[in-house]
Amino acid sequence: MKRYFYILLLLLFGVAAQAQMPIKLSVADTVPPDSADLAYYGRKHFWRAAGEVVGFNLGLWAFDRYVQKGDFAYISLKTIGENFKHGFLWDNDKLGTNMFLHPYTGNLYYNCARSNGFNFWQSSMFAIAGSAMWELFMESEYPSTNDIIATPIGGIAIGEVAYRASDAILDDRSRGWGRLGREAGAFVVDPMRGLTRVITGDAWRVRATSGKQFGVPNVGIEFSLGPKALEFRHAGVDGYKIGAALDFNMEYGDRFEVHSKLPYDYFLVRASLNLMSSQPVLSRLNITGRLLARELLDSRQKQDLSLGIYQHFDYFDSDTISAGEAGCPYKLGVPASIGIGAMYRDFRHPGFTLDAYAHFNAVLLGSVLSDYYRLDERNYNWAMGLSAKAGVQAVWGGERFCVSLSSALYRLYTFKGYPAGTDMRTADRRTLNAMGDHSEATFGITELRAQYRLLNRLYLGLELSHYYRATHYRDFPSVSSSAFTQAVSLVYKL
Repeated sequence: MKRYFYILLLLLFGVAAQAQMPIKLSVADTVPPDSADLAYYGRKHFWRAAGEVVGFNLGLWAFDRYVQKGDFAYISLKTIGENFKHGFLWDNDKLGTNMFLHPYTGNLYYNCARSNGFNFWQSSMFAIAGSAMWELFMESEYPSTNDIIATPIGGIAIGEVAYRASDAILDDRSRGWGRLGREAGAFVVDPMRGLTRVITGDAWRVRATSGKQFGVPNVGIEFSLGPKALEFRHAGVDGYKIGAALDFNMEYGDRFEVHSKLPYDYFLVRASLNLMSSQPVLSRLNITGRLLARELLDSRQKQDLSLGIYQHFDYFDSDTISAGEAGCPYKLGVPASIGIGAMYRDFRHPGFTLDAYAHFNAVLLGSVLSDYYRLDERNYNWAMGLSAKAGVQAVWGGERFCVSLSSALYRLYTFKGYPAGTDMRTADRRTLNAMGDHSEATFGITELRAQYRLLNRLYLGLELSHYYRATHYRDFPSVSSSAFTQAVSLVYKL
């Protein structure tokens, strides 16, 4: 009964893994792209893009084979034939490998095409092709069901964010050290675009226009740094960790500007890095990208309302903070999710603005911490299901003070289990084809955030987060757990 009360509470008070930025200070005035830049960089180069995809896969395989000497990199015609004969199965890599590194690789495939003149949808095909090539030809392990989904779909989300972020950095008119810094920064953000520019000579070619494919967009960026505490409670286990966290938030585009039909003209990104012992460096990454939207109310009525279709990428990771396997607070990965979303703003009252939003999504592929599945590097279940996200936030005194309440609720189903009586200590990780423990999991995140301006663009931030998981297993006792984080930080807004 307590579990269902918690779910109801989440639905009543709002359910998003990352909120819109209540106070968004733009970097620069918006400027539309130059038609000369669109024509110059819009020319498609298929063979160069395909060559970069194949070349990247060959280079990565050579590194794994001759430097890392990984068992999976010893390939032959026989292993390729076995891959086609056996088919796809669910693999047992770490959450960070499957839910972040593989989608990041998909982003590289995607940007091989994006940086060679192909649009969002066309570049997605290259991400699928690059992933399929790797799974079927470049490993001696059987191809992975989860990788062929997470790598291209998650890669599209990360890839378009990286492409647009690098576009904001580059400027073909610049020279000297300024130009070198811009090219280096863009290369770090989008390596395949940086490589393409080196191959073509655009990295040092000075042009009369900036080369930006999206002009100067409406962008808000904030960095925050401060102490962070993580507390975990589960079945008599009470663990506690104190450290620090570095957060990055970016809101790109106007959440209510829906005249453009280009995917990701509006998106949100939040990334959190742990400075905390025994915890993963990347603790979260959230991306919400608008694919299509329609305006229902506009600013003439002192209210805005839009309805759209959004792609979502969510990643939350932690590690054991107390003795025993039961000491892990949470793990969640959702690299492939899409749904409808509504955004609302009310600014009818002087000095006060209210924002609210809600998203309802289909989770095509997700993963959530398991209490029982332990095979090779894996301690989570693969799953599919639904998620609901929403939140409310208010700003007072112009841009002086803001507070927001947001959460995310996931309902995930693991329906392909393993035979009863399977001993995980002796099971073959290469051939056991299971999503995990046959189960239904509810995972919720609720966050309260507040910011107060100290000086110009410097704010004092406070964040309280509650993570909740309840999993009902078919063959094992049900388990629920909670984790809490508290953070105080200095926030700088660009």
